[in-house]
Amino acid sequence: MTDNNPRELARALLARHASGETGAAAPATDGARTTNGSASATTANGHSAPRGAAHTSFRDHPGVLEAGQRFGRFDAWVEQVGLVNPYYLPHEGVSGAVTRMADRDVVNFSSFGYLDLAADPRVRHAAKDAIDQYGTSAAAVRIVAGELPIYRSLEAEIARVYDTEAALVTASGYLTNAAAVGFLLGKRDLAVCDALIHHSVVSGTEWSRCKRVSFRHNDPESLETILKMSRRSFDRAMVIIEGLYSMDGDVVRLPEIIEVARRYDCSIMIDEAHSFGTLGATGHGVRELFDLPGDAVDVWMGTLSKALGSVGGYLAGNRELVDGFKYVAGGLSMYTAAPAPSAIGAALAGLEVLRDEPERVTRLRHNSEYFHRRAKEYGFDIGMSEDSPIIPVMTGADEPAVLAALAMLQRGFSVNAITHPVVPAGEARLRFFINCRHTEQHMDQALATLREVLDGLADTAGQQFTLAHEEQHS
Repeated sequence: MTDNNPRELARALLARHASGETGAAAPATDGARTTNGSASATTANGHSAPRGAAHTSFRDHPGVLEAGQRFGRFDAWVEQVGLVNPYYLPHEGVSGAVTRMADRDVVNFSSFGYLDLAADPRVRHAAKDAIDQYGTSAAAVRIVAGELPIYRSLEAEIARVYDTEAALVTASGYLTNAAAVGFLLGKRDLAVCDALIHHSVVSGTEWSRCKRVSFRHNDPESLETILKMSRRSFDRAMVIIEGLYSMDGDVVRLPEIIEVARRYDCSIMIDEAHSFGTLGATGHGVRELFDLPGDAVDVWMGTLSKALGSVGGYLAGNRELVDGFKYVAGGLSMYTAAPAPSAIGAALAGLEVLRDEPERVTRLRHNSEYFHRRAKEYGFDIGMSEDSPIIPVMTGADEPAVLAALAMLQRGFSVNAITHPVVPAGEARLRFFINCRHTEQHMDQALATLREVLDGLADTAGQQFTLAHEEQHS
């Protein structure tokens, strides 16, 4: 499909989809189980014999079947209609405001490198210098033989930024949340999580076997209702929130949540994966934004992979707590390989650039405000997003989000379709990540193209999209 008119492209996409050209059929779960046999043979000693290759290879595992059903058919369909599958689509260069995909340059709204630090020469050189000095790996767990001076340098800088006594850097952002929560809470404890909390936190509560309850998104009153009813039934209770929510782009009501949590004797953990580098006058996150002391929150968590242009995670807090993470908690520093020296070198350099070039944060804020304003002028519903570089354009149903993302990629714009079950049914959206290097022309062209694409889909299918201008005139 080579038609460059976005309206015609959208119509053709939907017409082909509606005509039944949807690619491979869903895998038959009954067939898979029949292949394995409904009952296993029994040996002379009473033990079950092997069930067969399909069963032992996990081909009939529910998650494996789901992957085939959800993505196998989609992959076949996009190939059939001559499009590029946007999932696991390789970047053929640095992932910045503009990147290269499928042998063409595209304006990139899909990557969370908000400050464009992965492309910065100082950050890249620092990563290479770390390799030259320490090799590609520390080749050990930190406590036994894997300690490097740059780990301590980065930890000292993070502790300084957060006004805490200590910090710990880790190799994985997801594992940082999961392992920290799994270490801090147990069967007699309570995790009270925002309804939109990261999946990594959910994993941590499952590992810990604590009781997990959710309060309404970003709602201190809902939090208080839960604590009033439940707090006395548990030994420890921890309120877990995010600084900037990754699907909706809204900022945590941190001072109010702190007040409620402390009144009910709860500790507080905050995930700053998307808020560090994007919020606050100099990009130092929600602590700076709300002018809070370091001990206002018990556990500060963040990642090195978003604004800082590296990979990994970190935790900051009082020294005793960080020592617990460092010497006892599995998966943070113990029982896991030390972070790659190149990643730590890059993160250190990223913090230096953040300090030396505050104009990156200023430019990011300008771009975010510009995109917010222009999106509203085009009549898009941007949900709860406020003062942030995460901006959803709500479509409601999954299908228009996916079709629009495909059409946008065909037109030279990479933007993610976020659908159920990642977000609740009926709340699908195209999620735009804004970069400090985006130009107003990039943003204007993307919004104009999206307007034409969605109008084309709506005209063809007769579907109603959730548009702010329609609500205002209803």
